[in-house]
Amino acid sequence: MDWFLDAETTAHKLALMVLAIALFALVMGAILFAVDKPKRVPQWVVVLGFLGPPVLLLLVGLVYPALRTLVGSFQGRDGEDFVGVDNYAAVFTNPELLLVLRNTVLWVVLVPLVATLFGLVYAYLVDRTRFENLAKALVFLPMAISGVAAGIIWKFVYEYRPDQAGINQIGLLNQLLVWVGLEPRQFLLNQPQNTFFIIAVMIWINAGFAMTVLSASIKAIPDDITEAARLDGVSGIGMFRYVTVPSIRPALVVVLTTVAISTLKVFDIVYTMTGGQFGTSVIANEFYSQTFRQGNEGLGAALAVLLFVLVVPIIAYNVRQLRLSEEIR
Repeated sequence: MDWFLDAETTAHKLALMVLAIALFALVMGAILFAVDKPKRVPQWVVVLGFLGPPVLLLLVGLVYPALRTLVGSFQGRDGEDFVGVDNYAAVFTNPELLLVLRNTVLWVVLVPLVATLFGLVYAYLVDRTRFENLAKALVFLPMAISGVAAGIIWKFVYEYRPDQAGINQIGLLNQLLVWVGLEPRQFLLNQPQNTFFIIAVMIWINAGFAMTVLSASIKAIPDDITEAARLDGVSGIGMFRYVTVPSIRPALVVVLTTVAISTLKVFDIVYTMTGGQFGTSVIANEFYSQTFRQGNEGLGAALAVLLFVLVVPIIAYNVRQLRLSEEIR
């Protein structure tokens, strides 16, 4: 059997493909037969056939790893000795890990607020303008770029070279500084400014998402509401503040919480641009570093549990707001 699965030749690969197709057809045929002949097959068998595989995958791929991580957070460096809450105490007392928590707070506060604010204002300004589609496409384009690609792009933007004769700057920002007569600077090395420069990349990516969702919400505002506001003398900033924003509040909550969750889990941008060095690490990056680089499985598991604990309230609040909005409708 191992010889058959270890496909090295074209014939072996074709045989594996045929076997996979045959197994898929067999499983689908059994499911369709059960659905088409409900009198012959008990209902519990049909339910088990549909729900059994997803539930099994959830148990194996999600529930078990989560419980294993929780148990591992109370164990030592090698993942065997029981150390109680020492790992959690280290997270909140170690200066380096406190810096990680501070950076994470900055990310979670700045990225959702700035990205949502920019997306809201931009969507409002370009709404029903002549070049609306082009303007929106330009802001939405970064959404099509992965975090790794965005990190590489902006790493080149921030690239620094010593200001010496015969050495040209290849980083866009440093070249602009040289053109206006200023000295080039290390954007990704100097603390704590480097964290804000990396945060700008995440804002750049999520602004398009915020703009798209909020633009759709703005267009969904009933015309009678805006017309009534205009008859009352509301216009300009007043229309934006007293009509637009309250009308799209559910969408604002969804955008803020969604961006906040993705920001809490940010790893690829930090890892690509600095590797978490120079005081730029966040919880997800530190979890990876402690577990796979430094071999501290217990502390890595504690950071993973902390990340989960931080995400759960945001998700719960998001679900609650969605339910409230549905009840209002």
